[in-house]
Amino acid sequence: MEANANGFDNVNAAPATLTRGQVRLVLFALAMGGFAIGTTEFAAMSLLPYFAATFGITEPMAGHAISSYALGVVVGAPVIAVLAAKWPRRKLLLALMACFAVFNVMTALSPTYGMMVVFRFLSGLPHGAYFGVAMLVAASLVPPNARAQAASRVLIGLTIATIIGVPVATWMGQALGWRVGFGIVGVLALLTVLLVSIFVPRDEPIVGASMMRELGALKRPQVWLTLGIGAIGFGGMFAVYSYLATTLVDVTHVEPGVVPIVLMVFGLGMTIGTFVAAWLADRALMATAGGLLVWSAFWLAVFPFATGNIYAVSFVVFMIGCGGALGVPLQTRLMDVADDAQTLAASLNHSAFNTANAIGPWLGGLAISYGYGWSSTGWVGAVLAVGGMVFWVISVVTDPKHGQHVRHHLPQAAPGE
Repeated sequence: MEANANGFDNVNAAPATLTRGQVRLVLFALAMGGFAIGTTEFAAMSLLPYFAATFGITEPMAGHAISSYALGVVVGAPVIAVLAAKWPRRKLLLALMACFAVFNVMTALSPTYGMMVVFRFLSGLPHGAYFGVAMLVAASLVPPNARAQAASRVLIGLTIATIIGVPVATWMGQALGWRVGFGIVGVLALLTVLLVSIFVPRDEPIVGASMMRELGALKRPQVWLTLGIGAIGFGGMFAVYSYLATTLVDVTHVEPGVVPIVLMVFGLGMTIGTFVAAWLADRALMATAGGLLVWSAFWLAVFPFATGNIYAVSFVVFMIGCGGALGVPLQTRLMDVADDAQTLAASLNHSAFNTANAIGPWLGGLAISYGYGWSSTGWVGAVLAVGGMVFWVISVVTDPKHGQHVRHHLPQAAPGE
């Protein structure tokens, strides 16, 4: 078993030079980036009514700012992963978070809605590449049978953002203006830069890394099928969440101050779901992914029936949040099927999720615009979850090893500094 002098293991076994405490600090630093990203991604949805009012546009039109961020992720993840294939991972993480900080501050300062859409797009560019690289670093620090749990520690930053970061940003946005919410994200991103620079070990460029090797991931059908599961199946959650704040106020008839509490309930469900799904995924990977899709389809279909009562809708929102753990098994699945094109595949996973983040709000907005009501986003979401199940079935049928943890191969890192 080889390990480089910096603690990043070449074959994904336990690190040779980092103690358990040091590994936890690395994961904490990486999770802080997830916290910053999660705060801006989900807070934008809850702050949507406020910046729509500022710029004098309808809320469905304001949803384009959410879609522009998602488009930035879709574009940025593969482009950055390919162009930066030879970069040391620590250096890339620092650069991505620095750019993320700048563009979120510029979003907060946007003088027009058009400028906001542009800066939201630019803010999305580092998102997928950061998560992809951070999860590869996390997975390199643990044995193969703990990869999903290591990846989940990075995603926990995102889920905790839905419990703490998003409600705080929403409360402050309501009290001080939506621009403050995006300013907070800029500060969190700068804090991530500091933590990564302190705790993540320096590393050398990946031996043999190249643009062509990374692009090799695109030749593998199972990579595309896994991405399809996320791009369609995850859209259901975003269809509901994007318009949840307005649904709660206009349909459930709660006071605006109650909205952040329900958002915290969603985040709690997502956090618990992520822990449970990570444990299950390390034992039955594709079964966990399929189960989460069925779970999501059911609870999204129930959502329209629950919006008339605050307690009922809060319970259903919690259950929908649990289904948000789908990212964990899909990220691990890509580690299995991408072979030596790990960086691009890992980053594309977040392009897929943000394709879902574009599709979900768009289709949900169409349903609302055509007069089906705010609650109709649940029906839209259920259909999208079923669509993800179609890709899951095709993936399982065409891969006889779907029930096993196939050999995981990470790109070999250069030995010591």
